[in-house]
Amino acid sequence: MLPQEIIKAKRDGKTLSPEQIAFFVQGITSGGVTEGQIAAFAMAVYFNGMVMPERVALTEAMMNSGNVLQWDHLNLDGPIVDKHSTGGVSDSVSLMLGPMVAACGGYVPMIAGRGLGHTGGTLDKFESIPGYNIQPDQDDFQRIVKEIGVAIIGQTARIAPADKRFYSIRDVTATVDSIPLITASILSKKLSAGLEALVMDVKTGNGAFMTDLEKSRALASSIVQVANGAGVNTSALITDMNQALGDTAGNATEMREAVEYLIGKRRNPRLHEVTMALCAQMLLRSGLATNTAEAESKLNDALDSGKAAEVFGKMVHALGGPADFVERYDHYLPKAPVIMPVYADAPGYVTQVATRELGLVVVSLGGGRTNPEDAVDHAVGLSQLASIGSYVDQDKPLAMIHARDEAAAAMAAVELKASIGLSENLPTLDPVVYEILTKDSIKES
Repeated sequence: MLPQEIIKAKRDGKTLSPEQIAFFVQGITSGGVTEGQIAAFAMAVYFNGMVMPERVALTEAMMNSGNVLQWDHLNLDGPIVDKHSTGGVSDSVSLMLGPMVAACGGYVPMIAGRGLGHTGGTLDKFESIPGYNIQPDQDDFQRIVKEIGVAIIGQTARIAPADKRFYSIRDVTATVDSIPLITASILSKKLSAGLEALVMDVKTGNGAFMTDLEKSRALASSIVQVANGAGVNTSALITDMNQALGDTAGNATEMREAVEYLIGKRRNPRLHEVTMALCAQMLLRSGLATNTAEAESKLNDALDSGKAAEVFGKMVHALGGPADFVERYDHYLPKAPVIMPVYADAPGYVTQVATRELGLVVVSLGGGRTNPEDAVDHAVGLSQLASIGSYVDQDKPLAMIHARDEAAAAMAAVELKASIGLSENLPTLDPVVYEILTKDSIKES
């Protein structure tokens, strides 16, 4: 086989065989396929797409380009299950979800990512905890998952190396926005954890990667069909990202909100709805519950009994963080020197949020990155974010800004106010969860 013949076939709209796809992906990994050939292949897929068997073959080939975790030797007494989100603003769900599902009997080997652009990253949030090690060796990672039920860490160079090279070339050739390639990129990394079940959170709205509901649905459908085709029981939720998901945005600010959620101090209704819906699907997909009511009952027990918070604390300590982090989180998490309320110029109801721009306020404060190599200030961010439908006035701020200095706070206040629209009338609220897609529901539609 020759790379150029595979490119030609896809350019001409033909369906590639699993062998052709495996050969090409092997060349991406080994260097046997040039950057120009990868770019041409990506562009051919961008314009001609891929049928589902091609998408499954591409996902499996990219997954098998590196390490695929094996769990049989650990004799786990429950299912291996995970969740992935396409990213957004104030999306701290993973921080609570992993411990909640572990407390219900699942094993969650979560390999998470960093924030880039306006979206926050799970790893950056965990690095706000002193000592937390996002890069344990594989044996320690698997041991912690077995002993505690969950470990949330970063991707290593041994996981889906084909994706790393492929994505870097897609990024500079305007071929990132291809549903078959997005599907393979996400799933090759996720499925390399040796999962039995997976739940996807596909965001839609002005703060999401896919801003259009139909495109979000197409991506969710593709992921569900490909992951099930690869033998992993998978469903997907389409959830709203037309405003921040929780009360906070940043790293330490979101970690503080996550701990307070787990211990029952406060639970933002939108954040709670998405977290519970994703967790319930994880229990259903993995066989830990037979219906939604049973799943929700188990999850509420995990929260109310304190078991989910206990699991979270054990995970933090096992990965190098303080043993008493849950009890003394406010002592350990960094605090910004300047914490300032931002008030609207006139009272009214919050009717719309430019969510991407809101996320960029955190970036401008130093809490995010526009380049993968950028350093992050874990202390800065936003809290007490006013949600759509809430009334703001001289007593109720739009948000609290956590900044490194007064000048940064003042600049962020201007950007924050520009990202929020007000009205005298109460707005109509978007759904929080638009729909749930399963293998069977897609077949029926």
